Amino acid sequence: MKYLKDDVDVLVIGGGAAGTIAAIQSARLGQRIALLESGSQLGGVTTTGGVSFPGLFHAWGRQIVAGIGWELVTKAVALDSGQMPDFSVPPLRHWWHQIRINGPVYAALAEETCLQSGVELHYYEIPTEVSENKNGWRVKTVGKGISRLITTKQLIDCTGGADIVGAIGLLRLREEETQPGTLIFRLAGYDVESLDEGIVQANFIAAMEDGRLQHGDISNPQGRFINFLGSGGENAQHVFGADSSTSDRHTKTNIAGRQSLLRILRFVRSLPGCENACVMKAQAETAVRETYRIVGEEEISYQDYISGRIFDDAVSYSFYPIDLHDRDGVKPQPLAEGIVATVPLRALIPKGSTNLLVAGRSVSSDRLANSALRVQASSMAMGQAAGAAAALSASQETTPSQIQIAELRELLLQHQAIVPIPEVTEISEHRINAINQCN
Repeated sequence: MKYLKDDVDVLVIGGGAAGTIAAIQSARLGQRIALLESGSQLGGVTTTGGVSFPGLFHAWGRQIVAGIGWELVTKAVALDSGQMPDFSVPPLRHWWHQIRINGPVYAALAEETCLQSGVELHYYEIPTEVSENKNGWRVKTVGKGISRLITTKQLIDCTGGADIVGAIGLLRLREEETQPGTLIFRLAGYDVESLDEGIVQANFIAAMEDGRLQHGDISNPQGRFINFLGSGGENAQHVFGADSSTSDRHTKTNIAGRQSLLRILRFVRSLPGCENACVMKAQAETAVRETYRIVGEEEISYQDYISGRIFDDAVSYSFYPIDLHDRDGVKPQPLAEGIVATVPLRALIPKGSTNLLVAGRSVSSDRLANSALRVQASSMAMGQAAGAAAALSASQETTPSQIQIAELRELLLQHQAIVPIPEVTEISEHRINAINQCN
């Protein structure tokens, strides 16, 4: 086995929605950056998980998330000849403002942008040991045929389940039963308009009763199966107990997702008029909604989220309905008109830690707030804030909790992010004008 040594300013672990953006932002601020990703590509749930409709970047007629995530998403739409939603039209359903992108194109663009920014990418590597030293962190990794020791000033955990935070021994929270996951797939080979809805629904009810279909195969078991067929099944399945926090649990989750797909396919092919139904696409992994959350220096509560609290150290916005999935399906709870939530820097800092940040789904929050915070646009904004905070901390040889929030916001604004400003006097006048133009 080949043994390697690296020395960087910022190490990002996890190349999902948050981690990719964090790495690019740190690199664009002149830091030496390495990004570890256990899989084969960047993007996480957006790409490998197949949830290639990230949102939400807009709220109440104005953009609230921009910066590097928006840059990559708009490039992906343009390169695939896609179409943006009309953000000037208030949506009757929140998903009307989600942006459809080509997942493989987004993954390739994210990778290209990382390389152009100077990020060192390490696919198929996982950390095996993380220890603190006087200058930051030592991280040992293992990959295919290699072992690596990385020393870094700052560490950003973007694993989605705060894996590094847990390995270090810091506090994490999780529920006794996590939200169900979803295997994204699309069916084809039939004409919905030619089907007899009554026969379809009667067969569906019978299949649920005799076990050919199981609870969770259809996320809304009380709904009309013809609607499931009309969508091709996309994002309409639930895998109960979905968990990616260990390789064993992740294995079981992926097996359960694929077994569910087989039950659905066999049932659909048994319907009159659907004998030639086929799977047009299916993701390699079941997308997981929830594992661990960190205990941070600040916790974003449900009340904080739905009231649009602007924290003193707010560094990004988040806008999405409270979106808790359970065994009965999901009933999104929209925010009241005009409300947009914020994310404080302290919610990205594990309690009692130094030189360590977290971004994305495992942000410090209660469960209901987290059900909204976990989505991609919000995670991208958190990732950019964490990347800038880590770069600033590395350059000043301090820890993220000690940096000046005004300075961090200024950096983010320079890189086209949109940031909440509780007291506009702390930002220079020309930057305030830029904020107003974005909003």
